[in-house]
Parts: sequence; structure tokens; C-alpha cells
Amino acid sequence: MNPRNAVLAIAALAVLALVALQADNYVLRLATMFGMYATLAMAWNIIGGFAGYPSFATAAFFGLGAYATGVAQTNGVPLLLAWGCAGLLAAGFAALLGSAILHLRGRYFAIASLVVADVLRELTNSWTDVTGGGMGMNLPLIGGSVVDDAYVYLAAMLILAAATFGTSLWLDRSKLGVALRCIAQNEDAAQIIGIDTRRAKTIALVLSSLFAGLAGGAYASWVTYIDPTDVYDGALSVKPILMALLGGVGTVSGPVLGALVYLGLEELLWRNLLDFHAGILGLLVVLLVLFLPGGLRQLRGRGLVGWLKGRFAR
Repeated sequence: MNPRNAVLAIAALAVLALVALQADNYVLRLATMFGMYATLAMAWNIIGGFAGYPSFATAAFFGLGAYATGVAQTNGVPLLLAWGCAGLLAAGFAALLGSAILHLRGRYFAIASLVVADVLRELTNSWTDVTGGGMGMNLPLIGGSVVDDAYVYLAAMLILAAATFGTSLWLDRSKLGVALRCIAQNEDAAQIIGIDTRRAKTIALVLSSLFAGLAGGAYASWVTYIDPTDVYDGALSVKPILMALLGGVGTVSGPVLGALVYLGLEELLWRNLLDFHAGILGLLVVLLVLFLPGGLRQLRGRGLVGWLKGRFAR
């Protein structure tokens, strides 16, 4: 990755934090959502971009982290420790899940990962004594004031996004990252040259789940109420993929750009088209895969008009 892009991404997070501190509640909420979306997109990119495994389990890790935090906080566990429990539980679950489904590839892996959130949702619904079941769970305010807490969660989400970005940057330059890219290109060839593909894929899935679980934990504390339908929502598995596709799958800074663009589209367009939201998501994924597989980065240097001319002049 170009070091300049890393500096620009970090500077953008810092500027966003400074602007949000001086803004109204609406901008504060958007900035917090951006931190969460960027974290989820970069977390998915570790397994889906670097390793090339199309995971749809992000919602499962996010929901597991949310409920781990909810149960911990309602039992008097300090906030940071509750978030740590969320990340560790999600990572531990991912390690077990990986041993069961990482031998699958392509659409078989995608289908297997897709049902995980549904299974966890049903378990959460039935475990009423601990999770509250379908009635959901209320979490306590940490400072007694919604306004004061909002700044805490803004800082938490942006720090989490920065940590995920740093991990992606390290991964991009590490031997593990090279191994994951080899797996994405040709897993059989990677095994032939001596790469322990099972170990590399498991580590990637665990790292991805760790950050998704932490984001779920922070989200649960932020909104102070969670229910299975909300935190295990299938859209939470699709949105990170769409963000990564928008910015560039397998790149370090691409998911951050994709999260920003997606959030803008969500606020400007899709809030007014709730009945068609799921259909628009699916259509956008198809269009990106067919026409912009490299994300918006493909337009760099040519612009939209130049890209269209090149695309349809063939």
C-alpha cells in the first residue's frame, strides 16, 4: 500500500473526529456510524478480500458481540471488559466455526456462513433467561447522560476503525498477508508451495470476527437496547461486502472509502426507499461485480466519463 494513502486515511479519521466534536447530534451519529461501518467493512475484507473467501457471517459475529456485551453489562461487568469479552467470544466462536466450514470453498462456503446468523438468532430467541429472547435486552447508560455517552461511543468506534485499519495495513505487509493472497489466487497452488492454508484461513476468520464482535459490543452499549432481529440482521452481512466492493476488495484503504460512500448513499437515497432497500442492495452488488470489480478506485485518473467511454467502446 502507498504510505500516502495510509496517512490520508488516518488524517481523515482525525478530521472526522474533530468535526464531529463541534457538530450537532445528527452529524455525531453519522460519524459514529461511519466508524462502525468502516470497521465492519475492513473486518470482512480480511477474510473476503485478502483470503478471497466470501463470508456472510459478519452478522453472526456482530450479534454475538452485541449480546456478549449486553449480558456482561447487565451483570455489572465494566464497559471495556464487556467489550473485550465480546471480541474474544466472537473470535473463539470463529475459530470453532472455521474448523467446521473452512474446508469448503466458493459458493459452498458462502452458503454455510450465511446460515450461521440465523442459527444464533434462534438460539438467542430461545435462551430467554439470559438474553431476554424476542423481547430484547436493555443496557445501562455508562455516564447517566445520552449526550455525554455519545462522545464516548464516537471515540470508541473511531479508535476501533483505526485499530482495524492498522491490522489490515500490517496484514498487507506480513507473511500471513502474502499467504492469504496466494490462497485467494489459487489455494491448491498455495498448498503445493508449502503454505499452511488451513491455519492462514483460520487466523483471517478469527481476526475478522474479533473486530466485528468488538463493533457489535460497542453498538449494543451505544444504542442501549438490542434484540435478535436487529443485531443478527442479514443486511449486516451484505453491507460490509458492498462497502468493500465500492472501495476495492482486497485493498487496505478501499473499505474505508466504501464505508464513506455507502453511508452517504444510505442517508441521501435509501432512507427514502425503505420498501426497495434490500433489492437496491442486491442490484448494486451485481452491478459492482460486473462493471466495477475493482471498486471506485478504477475510476481514478479517468473519471466517470472516461471509464464509460472505455467500457462501452469495446
